[in-house]
Amino acid sequence: VQLQASGGGLVQTGDSLRLSCAASEGTFSRGVMAWFRQAPGKEREFVAARRWSYGSTHYADSVKGRFTISRDNAKNTVYLQMNNLRPEDTAVYYCATDPRNLILSSLRRTQEYDYWGQGTLVTVSS
Repeated sequence: VQLQASGGGLVQTGDSLRLSCAASEGTFSRGVMAWFRQAPGKEREFVAARRWSYGSTHYADSVKGRFTISRDNAKNTVYLQMNNLRPEDTAVYYCATDPRNLILSSLRRTQEYDYWGQGTLVTVSS
């Protein structure tokens, strides 16, 4: 499985941006698709995840209510809609997937994911 993340850019506080993660094959009917981010000098952190088999979506507290995961099966693409962006959202954003039905406590752990996209940079100016 290959993942291609795109859609990053430079925006201002309060703006919106939509990131895309295109998969080389159909991976959105099983397992988990997640978004992580890594700010300069910081560890990679969990942003959001969708567990396809359970139909559940989970968000980090810092983005809850502002970010939304969605998908387009026809395009084999998952999106992260980011609204009301803040300077602290500045980071390289990565999409990741794993074919297993990860339990909740595993969703936020980077080591649980077998496949990663290359990352796309989001910069939010104040």
